[in-house]
Amino acid sequence: MSEFEKTIAYYKESSEKDWKFAKKLFEDKEFGYCLFFCHLATEKLLKAIVVIQTNAPAEYTHSLFRLAEMAGLSLTDDQIENLKTITKFNIAGRYEDEKWEFRKSATEEYTQKYLAITENLILWLKENYLKK
Repeated sequence: MSEFEKTIAYYKESSEKDWKFAKKLFEDKEFGYCLFFCHLATEKLLKAIVVIQTNAPAEYTHSLFRLAEMAGLSLTDDQIENLKTITKFNIAGRYEDEKWEFRKSATEEYTQKYLAITENLILWLKENYLKK
């Protein structure tokens, strides 16, 4: 197995684990953390696609839209906006000064909405860019 194949496998497997954890966190009503893991699962899947599409390592970034650009994905306007919104979950989940406000806005309804959006994005990415 080549280094790129190992990297792709790592990103795909790690994305799956993060996605399962996001769903578990939703069940446990840990909404802020759920959204953070939605970001992680999407980011790792996009990084796998970047490696596949470019045959080069993914850039060090947490911007989902930037990763999609690097991979040359064809996105709808809604997908672009959703990627930009989900990217904010990473920032809000990492930095103390952002966490409090973020957790207050991460209601069950809001989290359920973005859990579904993330699931749709992940399924779309897998279907369109990870089929073998």
